Amino acid sequence: QEMLGVSFETLEAVGAVSRETAVEMAEGALKNSRADLAVSVTGIAGPGGGSVQKPVGTVHFGLAAKKRKTEHFSANFDDLGRDDVRLLAVAKALELISNSINCPSEI
Repeated sequence: QEMLGVSFETLEAVGAVSRETAVEMAEGALKNSRADLAVSVTGIAGPGGGSVQKPVGTVHFGLAAKKRKTEHFSANFDDLGRDDVRLLAVAKALELISNSINCPSEI
């Protein structure tokens, strides 16, 4: 919360695994660093911890860049096991960064 500036109200209202939290995380990382681009990842990798509304494998991403509107992306990687969900989330985050760098006008 402190480092990224995610509000207590957001966490209370929608939880750590949500669109709103991912966006606040990315915007906070960008604001509190010298970076030009920030990506955030929040999700439920398992084992356990999922629910009907947020099953294991649910992942939210935020992508913030200077002078651009923050974007949100989500994925459900299913309950593939903690390591695989985390690996797929990292791959997706890197893809978002790559796409942003290669096609900056589209984001």
